[in-house]
Amino acid sequence: MAYAATAGGVNVAVPAAPGVLALQRALVWLVGASGAIVFIEPSPYEIMTLLAAVTFFATGLRLRLALMPLVLMLVLLNVGYTISAIPLFEQSEVVSWIATSWYMAVTVVFFAMVTSEDTAARLDMLRRGLVVGGMIASLLAVAGYFHLVPGGNDLLTLYGRARGTFKDPNVLGAFLILPALFALQSVVSDRLGKAFRNVIAFGIMSLAILLAFSRAAWGGLVLTSAFMLALMVLTSRTNAQRSRIIIMAIVAAVLGLALIAVLLSFDSTAEMFKQRASFDQSYDEGRFGRFGRHILGAEMALDLPFGIGPLQFHRFFPEDTHNSYLNAFMSGGWLSGVCYPALVFTTVIMGFRHIFVPVPWQRAYLAVFSAFVGTVGESFVIDTDHWRHFWMMLGAMWGMIAAAQIYKTGTSDEASSA
Repeated sequence: MAYAATAGGVNVAVPAAPGVLALQRALVWLVGASGAIVFIEPSPYEIMTLLAAVTFFATGLRLRLALMPLVLMLVLLNVGYTISAIPLFEQSEVVSWIATSWYMAVTVVFFAMVTSEDTAARLDMLRRGLVVGGMIASLLAVAGYFHLVPGGNDLLTLYGRARGTFKDPNVLGAFLILPALFALQSVVSDRLGKAFRNVIAFGIMSLAILLAFSRAAWGGLVLTSAFMLALMVLTSRTNAQRSRIIIMAIVAAVLGLALIAVLLSFDSTAEMFKQRASFDQSYDEGRFGRFGRHILGAEMALDLPFGIGPLQFHRFFPEDTHNSYLNAFMSGGWLSGVCYPALVFTTVIMGFRHIFVPVPWQRAYLAVFSAFVGTVGESFVIDTDHWRHFWMMLGAMWGMIAAAQIYKTGTSDEASSA
């Protein structure tokens, strides 16, 4: 395919045929929407991502030089996993884990390549798809929790916690943070009609996060929302925009507290909330509790250059690592243990450097970056290394950063010629 389109004074590589361009954008929307349905395998997300990848490669997609460090770190990370897993290949679950890790790496590169071209439009379609997917997952989670779906309690809840279309309530809560941030952005910055619709969407997704009873998701929603809104204030171009963001953020916070108060009026919800909000959970405390395992596992990792292999940590300790950085060391040895945090924190550092770049997709960038940073922090207390939406955000971050570099170069050239 030929690439030579220029949009809004910005050099953007897009397919020449409008029909192909529309198809690509529609597939990005479908991938975003299908990301909410992952309780079956293969999930609709896997199918749609594979279909989108085949279509994009057939119709035109380029791997930019700026993405090569990403590819290198992903390859080294998974080489480490694979080498450590060689003695365990007779275990089918280990083989499946390795295959999933390589698949996740491929999706990262795919999303980076996709979002590095036609960036603003594709990010907008991804945003729309994620919000739709978030609403589907949230409505089913809420319906399951309140027994509104006949026979859906076992499917849509787990241990009295809403899980919707996910296998785990914790993953449901984590997934919903990014679409909730997108909805919140509209609430504080769009016209009244669109803002009102997104108030409803944000409220439903926040309710689903609350009913998932995930402490990490609760904290993640609050902290990432505050972080994103602060960045929006700092990057706003007028005082009127800043004032509206601050006022609407206060209104949203008040409405959120009112929602929590209403829910806590139900005895069963209040009891579960009290139980989950406690910081003295039995599985967190003691020598072999969550944080004790982190220390013991770190000491163990220093003596094992090739680690112990994927899914083996529970053979030595009562539970899994619940720490993605430690899990990289234990599952892939020193090679993966170094590459995983290098990949994650390199992305975070580059992300901070591009916050104030005035690109057309800056609003979407702030939401994705905020949600990504939140997941990076959450990775210290839970295993996020196979969360599909985490790798989607990682790839999107690299794609947006690569596109921003092209954008800055293009605008600099235009300024020089002028």
